[in-house]
Amino acid sequence: MTEISAKLVKELREKTGAGMMDCKEALAAAGGDLARAVEVLRKKGLATAQKRAGRATGEGTIAAYIHHGGKLGVLVEVDCETDFVAKNEQFQEFARNLAMHIAAANPLGVRPEDIPPEVVAKEREIYAAQAKETGKPDKVIEKIVEGKLKKFYEDNCLLQQRYVRNPDLTIADCLNELIAKIGENITVRRFVRMQVGD
Repeated sequence: MTEISAKLVKELREKTGAGMMDCKEALAAAGGDLARAVEVLRKKGLATAQKRAGRATGEGTIAAYIHHGGKLGVLVEVDCETDFVAKNEQFQEFARNLAMHIAAANPLGVRPEDIPPEVVAKEREIYAAQAKETGKPDKVIEKIVEGKLKKFYEDNCLLQQRYVRNPDLTIADCLNELIAKIGENITVRRFVRMQVGD
């Protein structure tokens, strides 16, 4: 078995924010490979998040972000299970960072089902017209349209967007990591983004 040094555990902790024992176990499972250990921790976070997904979230916070000069503002509601977690600094920081991300990335909804059906239908129509121009068969056109729609959701749904502060992660990845660290179900309920003159 690979000997896991305290230095390596410390490095993984600093990189991921995970607990010491979790880092040690992840490094052991990854044979001491730091990059693989990060993946192990992310998978564990996803598993934890899925286990907690059905639990009710009746507490939470509303975070605000006002961009310099007061021309752009965001309110976002992030919910959790207990008042204790709602007051947790990591939870509060996540909500604040999320508000800043929304200001920068301008999503249309939290998840795909939040985007108005008429917007999705219009996008689908545009993609189909573009694909027909190529002269490809209908089966191929449908695959092209589905691929472009998937990309549209990645660009416009908050949970699927790449996090502006770390493009290696999606917002859903950040949320799952927080759930794994805190140990409660956490959901992004809704947001509003306002811009002067918009």
